[in-house]
Amino acid sequence: MGRRSHRPGPAPADVRGGEPSRRDPRGPSQGGAVRRRPSFERGDRRVAASRSRRVSQRHRRDGRLDQGGVRRHPRAVIGPALSAQYAALFDRPWPVWGAAILVATVNVFLFAFDRPWTASDGLRNWGDWILTGAGFAHRADLVAPWLYSGSLLNLGVLLGGLTAALLSREFAIRVPPPGELVKGAAGGLLMGAGAMLAFGCNIGGFFSAMSALSLSGFGMMLGLGLGAFLGLRYLLWEMARRPAWSSGKARVWGATPLDTPSRQPRAGLLLALALLALPFLYASSGYHAQGVFLLFGVAFGVVFQRSRFCLVRAFREPFMTGDAAHTRAAALALAVSMLGFAILKFTDLKDRGDWVFAGAGVGALAGGTLFGVGMTLAGGCGAGAIWRAGEGQVKLWAALAGFALGASGARLALVQADALGKLGWAVFLPSLVGWGGSIVLTLAVLAAWALLATWNEDTRVVSALE
Repeated sequence: MGRRSHRPGPAPADVRGGEPSRRDPRGPSQGGAVRRRPSFERGDRRVAASRSRRVSQRHRRDGRLDQGGVRRHPRAVIGPALSAQYAALFDRPWPVWGAAILVATVNVFLFAFDRPWTASDGLRNWGDWILTGAGFAHRADLVAPWLYSGSLLNLGVLLGGLTAALLSREFAIRVPPPGELVKGAAGGLLMGAGAMLAFGCNIGGFFSAMSALSLSGFGMMLGLGLGAFLGLRYLLWEMARRPAWSSGKARVWGATPLDTPSRQPRAGLLLALALLALPFLYASSGYHAQGVFLLFGVAFGVVFQRSRFCLVRAFREPFMTGDAAHTRAAALALAVSMLGFAILKFTDLKDRGDWVFAGAGVGALAGGTLFGVGMTLAGGCGAGAIWRAGEGQVKLWAALAGFALGASGARLALVQADALGKLGWAVFLPSLVGWGGSIVLTLAVLAAWALLATWNEDTRVVSALE
């Protein structure tokens, strides 16, 4: 018989976001392991339900779906003419590979407009305002959150996630047990501190930095992988040795049962119209760029909410369930984004030093490790925490508060210690190996990442569960 790996105990809420992995089709005679999955490997319920034939048949029996698999409730919102299109957008999850291409494309357009995407500086802006209001810090040049570009991007992601959740009837206030709230806040603090060391979160310091051909992005990539592994090992230890820390009753308010009508789509439609009107309000006040930043954020939030595309899962799932879908999607998104950034820089449409940080070295590696542990504890990264907070996930509210305070406090400490920008070097890859070498090297690293994760998906050689 194959070896069994089973760890009893309640499932920590922060690792329930992954899709269910594929079972090993080999039997014991072919070398396949017989293993009962731990409870925390349950997949995303929404994604699982969309792929389950039994759930679809149940929905048809109670009249929720027609024979084409389309929910009937959109007719009450937009009429029968567009109900099929509405259902395609908000009744079924978007493919993760398509979302990866969309995220990369929007990021390239955002860079062409002004700057690449990052979540950390907007969250630090929020933290700076909190610490300033509490009397712990003072910055005369502090920009209001409704005018600061990074803050507006984050607000757009939050409101975009909320809008998509309402239109798809998935919004609910979900309050986890107290222990999970503590882990959310602690994970946020670690993410905030790590982002300041690495000059950005997993979006700005890894995704956008690597797209900009900054060597610091590669260093943060290594740190994120190490941190995700360490964070997952801690969660397994907690589940086996201290299950009471995360046990307790979770509460949900405002969820819409599948077999009942809901006002959520109407509320989502009204919110979408308001978000489309806000840029005109900004423009009428002389803040044209601010309205555009808000719309970019909304686009990111909608894409992430509908697809569940998540960089946390790209680093965590290969060590946990073995699922490599989000790893492949992340590699695809990075490849598209990098090529777009390279065109903008090579043609001098953007400065070649843009988004090349002085973090290649200790800063990127240590910051990425801290961030990787934090995002695993919190169950969401900087961007993921924002759009999931828009869905009503209270644990991610705690993570955002911790991130904001951790980032603001860590930056103040680095400035006072005169260590900001001194934990690494600003290295632009084409200055070392040329444009062709940089592009080939980056694509090779991304291909190796995706191929190794796919190989591990079948072999499970690398796993934090053993």
